[in-house]
Amino acid sequence: MNKNVLVTGGTRGIGEAIVREFSKKGYDIIINYVKSNKKAEKLKCELETTFNIKVLPIQADLSNETEINHMVDVAIKEFGKIDVLVNNAGIVIDKDFEDRTIDDWKQTLDINLIAPFVLTKLIGKEMLKQKSGAIINISSTNGLNTYYPTSVDYDASKSGLISLTYDSAVQFAPYVRVNCIAPGWVNTEMNKELPEDFVKDETERILVKRFGEPEEIAKVVAFLASEDASFVNSTVIKVDGGWY
Repeated sequence: MNKNVLVTGGTRGIGEAIVREFSKKGYDIIINYVKSNKKAEKLKCELETTFNIKVLPIQADLSNETEINHMVDVAIKEFGKIDVLVNNAGIVIDKDFEDRTIDDWKQTLDINLIAPFVLTKLIGKEMLKQKSGAIINISSTNGLNTYYPTSVDYDASKSGLISLTYDSAVQFAPYVRVNCIAPGWVNTEMNKELPEDFVKDETERILVKRFGEPEEIAKVVAFLASEDASFVNSTVIKVDGGWY
């Protein structure tokens, strides 16, 4: 019986790369998405055909606790258990600091921090029952050392996700490992509209002189979920090419 993984925001960018990496390793996949139904179904068909695995796309708005609960119930009913949870879904709303609203904050925190908490609480409890599991949170170097006033709520949410990682590792010990990845600049759709001068300046600050690729993040996620990382817990790993 294959192990399985639930990946939130799994139809594009880093999330899609994570889904593909776990597929290569023979995991059955639960893909959470909110809008891209056609993409999710296309991905399901491709991965099931290519890797002979089971793929279950589930549409759920992560700002809605009822939909999160339903997604977890369906996933456990279909797969029996969840071996790995990857809290990947995230949003960013770039505005000038003085234009930022309370609604912006609430929207960002709902997806980037509160949803991972709800999922970790629900699935972590099930993992404790089965005495095994791994949870990987996708934070950002914005939660550590790359601060931008135009994304103040995003930065705060990613810092909070790191804190959630530490607390969850304690809560679900000794059977569930909870770790966090803090990517730096990655070539995703979210970053396509960045000003050219900004990209040039940021690239100069990265020791390897380029943005990362989603697949490079996905490989670290897969490592943290594997037995090769069996003694890695309550840890944040920067994957940023050496930003300074």
